[in-house]
Amino acid sequence: MTAENEPEDPAAVRRRQARENAEYHRAAEARAAEAEARLTAPMVAAFADAMRTAGVEPTRLRALPYSGGGTLRTDLVGWYVRRDRRAAVGTDGRWYVLVVAPSLRGRLAGVHVDPSDAPLQVGAGGRDGDSVALDVLLRLRLDAGPDFPS
Repeated sequence: MTAENEPEDPAAVRRRQARENAEYHRAAEARAAEAEARLTAPMVAAFADAMRTAGVEPTRLRALPYSGGGTLRTDLVGWYVRRDRRAAVGTDGRWYVLVVAPSLRGRLAGVHVDPSDAPLQVGAGGRDGDSVALDVLLRLRLDAGPDFPS
């Protein structure tokens, strides 16, 4: 009897199906994230242009260690878009999440923060009142102009 004619182990079948389902969901999630990024990237870039046009001076951005306890220097310049300073738009027109792993090296030398894709809903999954649509958040920040706490 060849391996082709032998019945498959039910546990192996379930593992294969679970793996295929997980791969399907990962691919679907990646497609959704790419579509969201295609929508949000122009919004963020337009915000940076609008801030420059409005004459709102950018500031040196600082990151927050997720364990708390002060702030860390970054190599970024831009505008905070949340009052808690957890997100900002750089002068390069990119979105930055300013929450980083704490480290002694970061305390001494500063940290590098890579840009990320802006979400359509900022703060989704957080506490009540923390979630706001990206376009609304950027409009509120632009309307605040230089009076926004920096």
